[in-house]
Amino acid sequence: MVTTPPSQPPENGLTYAASGVDIDKGNQLVKAIGPLLRATARPGADGAIGGFGGLFDLKALDYSDPLLVAANDGVGTKLKLAIDTDRHDTIGIDLVAMCVNDLIVQGAEPLFFLDYFATGALDLDSAQDVVKGIAEGCRQAGAALIGGETAEMPGIYAEGDYDLAGFSVGIVERSRLLPKSQEIAAGDRLIGLTSSGPHSNGYSLIRKIVDLSGIGYDDPAPFRSDTTLAQALLTPTRIYVRPVLDALKAVPGIKALAHVTGGGFTDNLPRVLPETVSASIDLSRLPFQPVFDWLRKTGGVADPEMLRTFNCGIGMVLVVAEDAADAVSANLRASGETVVDLGALTPAGDDEVLYRGALSPNGAAPTGAPSR
Repeated sequence: MVTTPPSQPPENGLTYAASGVDIDKGNQLVKAIGPLLRATARPGADGAIGGFGGLFDLKALDYSDPLLVAANDGVGTKLKLAIDTDRHDTIGIDLVAMCVNDLIVQGAEPLFFLDYFATGALDLDSAQDVVKGIAEGCRQAGAALIGGETAEMPGIYAEGDYDLAGFSVGIVERSRLLPKSQEIAAGDRLIGLTSSGPHSNGYSLIRKIVDLSGIGYDDPAPFRSDTTLAQALLTPTRIYVRPVLDALKAVPGIKALAHVTGGGFTDNLPRVLPETVSASIDLSRLPFQPVFDWLRKTGGVADPEMLRTFNCGIGMVLVVAEDAADAVSANLRASGETVVDLGALTPAGDDEVLYRGALSPNGAAPTGAPSR
């Protein structure tokens, strides 16, 4: 029997870098992003990095009976679009938004954020762009970026690929925790806040529709003449934290909030409603943006599928006492939000979410520009 001798190591021995993991490059990234993290400092966190864990001092906050709320998320296959088009500067905003918008629906103020960035071989330029977006998202949300993890894993990811995950913790007074299920009743109004587009949901379907269309990502967007298709589809997820927090503090009557992500209204509204009510939504009131109309027509997507896959123009829904709806809406408009009266809660019916009217690109056009 002939045996093959084992391959011999190089004369000077193998190194971690030779296997595809460059510790020095990772240290360069930490040094480069230091100013970005420090720019997100807030009471309780000083923006310092380099330790084995991030610190947050709860004593720096004025809470008497606080609860901590935690959320983690990613950005789905929108990440693949960012990678394929070599545009990495806004995907970090999406990452933060998907976490902190889930915190605010429970009434929680985001405190801090951590990220996980994994790749086969670290590219400093794209990684720094990603963290720049994360820091911007944290700035918009008022959260401190207190740390994260960068992992090089050759053999796991294809060349140029990377993955992202985010983790955030918020705080809320026990008495202000949402939803206030026992107070929710038929007659409460449903107030919507406009989205910036698909946000970070439905991108596996979006990418398939783009493939069917034959339009290149660098071509002009067929639904928006002032930008490319890639730039339009990479518009970052809206972060609703500051205006909603302000409204919660200033105006009584907000009983629940729902972040409209994957599952749309159909799956997300029931998560915050008791079994005694259904949500009745007037589809003709939705600001059905041109991007959604293009996706629907180009992909031949049926309306029920649109409503369960995309936000269809509304990224956040507030359940508000009927007599407080005008005051809450006025407060949100004063913060720069575009507010839409979507409908109301009704006594529970056969469906948890009832739809009236039809999706139309000529839907509601309320006043007030979306804030950043």
